[in-house]
Amino acid sequence: MTPVHEVESKEIRKKRFTINRRQATILTIVISTVFLLSIILGGIFIDESRIATNLNARNLSPSLAHLFGTDWLGRDMFARTIMGLSLSIGVGLLGAIGSASIALVLGMAAATLGKRADQFISWLIDLFLSVPHLVTLILIAFMFGGGFKGILIGLTLTHWPSLARVVRAEVMQIRSAEYVQVSLQMGKPRWWIAVNHILPHILPQVLIGFMLLFPHVILHEAAVTFLGLGLSPHEPAIGIILSESMKYLSSGMWWLAFFPGLALLLVVRTFDTIGENLRRFIDPSSANE
Repeated sequence: MTPVHEVESKEIRKKRFTINRRQATILTIVISTVFLLSIILGGIFIDESRIATNLNARNLSPSLAHLFGTDWLGRDMFARTIMGLSLSIGVGLLGAIGSASIALVLGMAAATLGKRADQFISWLIDLFLSVPHLVTLILIAFMFGGGFKGILIGLTLTHWPSLARVVRAEVMQIRSAEYVQVSLQMGKPRWWIAVNHILPHILPQVLIGFMLLFPHVILHEAAVTFLGLGLSPHEPAIGIILSESMKYLSSGMWWLAFFPGLALLLVVRTFDTIGENLRRFIDPSSANE
């Protein structure tokens, strides 16, 4: 084989084992999704006896038998962490769905129902954005008595403004398109145009926004639960685990807060990675690189 042919064969082998941006994005999304699904399924099917009180195994440091150690009641911290993450993901899913639905409805209404509606919804968006999410969330959760209901309503009502602003801008751009103007001239009602022309174009943006809402929703749920205004203390939520562990850090039981906190950050980062890669995958300027 000549040197030229050797170089060409090496280049062919190199191309065969390299992946482009699109393939790397899909692979990252799949791996991240499998990781999150494993946590959810683990939280659902894990043996509850592992989080039962076992005074003979109290305050054990991390080991092969107990990967995250045990707490002051002998409960396995790995099992509690997985169950807490699964619970947080479930609450975050409901809160993100609610917020994304509000953002979709208000964003489309602002751009299609006339100037008065646009002014009112824009004022409402600015009002919610002027106050930190966490402060508004605490007030709403406290007003509804805390617990699952209070935290869910609070998460739903506080995380929609940014996405609603994005949806409004997208709808205003689409409604000036030629085919939308033709439909208006043909006498099609506004709701028909919104459902058939506008909604299909903004659904990818709403999906990306929904995924990017997830990290904020989960972190805020954990923060409010940590403060005692979220989920019930009887639930193995991450916020409750972190709140309880604060009492024992001074006695050297560092694993009670370290592993649950690290796991929470890892899950939040995974959701953020999925959202960013979905945005890159849908973006026509970078999808085929």
